[in-house]
Amino acid sequence: MEQVRKREAFRIVEKVRQHGIRRIVFTGGDPLHRRDIGRLVRFAKLLGLEVALSTTGDKLTRRFLNKYGRFIDLVSIPLDGSNEETSSLTKEKGHFEAVARSLRLLEDHPEIDVKVCTPLTKLNAHDLGNMLRLVTAWAKAAPNRVFYNVFNIYPRAMRDVDWETYLLTEEEFEALRVRTEVNPGVKVNFLDRGTLDALYVLIFPDGNLYLPTGPGYLLVGRFLEIDDIDAAVTAVGFDAEKHMLHSKGWSKRDVNPEGDEP
Repeated sequence: MEQVRKREAFRIVEKVRQHGIRRIVFTGGDPLHRRDIGRLVRFAKLLGLEVALSTTGDKLTRRFLNKYGRFIDLVSIPLDGSNEETSSLTKEKGHFEAVARSLRLLEDHPEIDVKVCTPLTKLNAHDLGNMLRLVTAWAKAAPNRVFYNVFNIYPRAMRDVDWETYLLTEEEFEALRVRTEVNPGVKVNFLDRGTLDALYVLIFPDGNLYLPTGPGYLLVGRFLEIDDIDAAVTAVGFDAEKHMLHSKGWSKRDVNPEGDEP
């Protein structure tokens, strides 16, 4: 997919803030593949936005965090297993160690909140208890605020996927939630498919606005060309009430970073 140029990317961030939105999440794929992501993060924070970075962990470095960490409110990291063997069933080999390394790096930046996210599937459901214990142990030792989201994956992707290999039923997911002992040392959220559907909107790298809903991504239009964003997303089924309720699950403490405009 073609990416917007630097100038247009900054205009998108600026329009997000002008619309009154208080939080922006840079996600992907992995946004750290974009060469100007650090400057976009800084620009967003200096505009007054809460800034979250959702990364696979593979590209997160000490150098990046030392330079741009003070402009980031939350980093989201995926955890697909409590060990390399389970993780490699759905992620590339070495991803578990990349996640562990990223979590160690984030300990040096206690001002950054950390959200660990587990997409639960048939391949890793047996490992949920171990993953919860792993996250809880890290949360107790780390100076960061830590949250753990466990969600039932939605059968939606930009490529062909054999969903039968992965999908748990909602009943199976609920049964896992009920019998999972949640340690009070970390805040855990279980998110079913009903919660995830039409929950947020995405601006793709090409500058188009989409609503993830049902089995696909519904095109709303080119973000910079939409005059009334509220009306546009409401017209395609965005659930604003559910979004607002979900967004209250995390809020950053006030941070006033210093820095220059990009």
